Amino acid sequence: MELKRLTYFLAVAEELHFGRAAARLDMAQPPLSRQIAALETELGVLLFDRSRSQIRLTQAGEVFRDHARHILERLDTACRDTRAIGLGGAGRLRIAFVGSASHGLLPTLIKSFRSHYPEVELALSAMNNAELHRALVSREIDVAVARPALQDDEFRSELLCREKLILALPDNSPLAGQSRITFADLADQTFVLYPRRPRPSYADVVLGICQREGFTPAKLELTQDFQSAISLVSVGVGLSVVPESVARTQRPGVVYRPYEGDNPGTALTIHARLDNRAPQVVNFLEITRKFARSTLTPPAASDRP
Repeated sequence: MELKRLTYFLAVAEELHFGRAAARLDMAQPPLSRQIAALETELGVLLFDRSRSQIRLTQAGEVFRDHARHILERLDTACRDTRAIGLGGAGRLRIAFVGSASHGLLPTLIKSFRSHYPEVELALSAMNNAELHRALVSREIDVAVARPALQDDEFRSELLCREKLILALPDNSPLAGQSRITFADLADQTFVLYPRRPRPSYADVVLGICQREGFTPAKLELTQDFQSAISLVSVGVGLSVVPESVARTQRPGVVYRPYEGDNPGTALTIHARLDNRAPQVVNFLEITRKFARSTLTPPAASDRP
């Protein structure tokens, strides 16, 4: 059965007048009458009682009218949903991120994406860099938010932000009360770093700072992720070196302090597979680029204090 015949039938069923139905369909009346007659022949039933004064649906016609409406409504919905997903306005996007990213610009970026594409379902999860790399390679996620950047020729990347490093200290540490902390003076401290494995990782970035400042930490406590590291700092196990944005979220038992000395900073980078051209991914990267331009561009001289 041709779908166009359902459209023709429904127009006549709603207008109950072949002339008005033909005008609504922008066609001549005789071809419309032939299409309805062909439909009745195909079904083997009369759909309309015809008389000179009026046209009425038969019982069979009333049943077919309800089904025809449902079929055409379902088809219209299917077309709309398919177009929306195909253009990235709906569907699903799986984003995984390092724990420290949740304290910086990432939540604002995700809110921005939601405001542009409210019908896209976001599946969010926290992973360390090694897990991000594995999950992106195996297509378990669509987007990875990493620190430091993932190194893989199969990935495309967008820089989200750069920021300084600061110290996370137990609130009862003598260092917390000092007005000036020099990194070289931390040689006798316990450093709580992450992740434990695999290496090299963010932990090695911090160990590189120690090396350039002329010491090896007196004691090293390695944990698997950022949240675990901050938890150990909060109970007094040692100090950690974290992105500056982490200080925006206060944690009981932890204080944040800047330090003097080598500070290479850290960057948050958005990654996706080169061969993943899903419109949801493309749209997220485009939002990231616009967002990053607004945060990475230095203020004009007239805007500076």
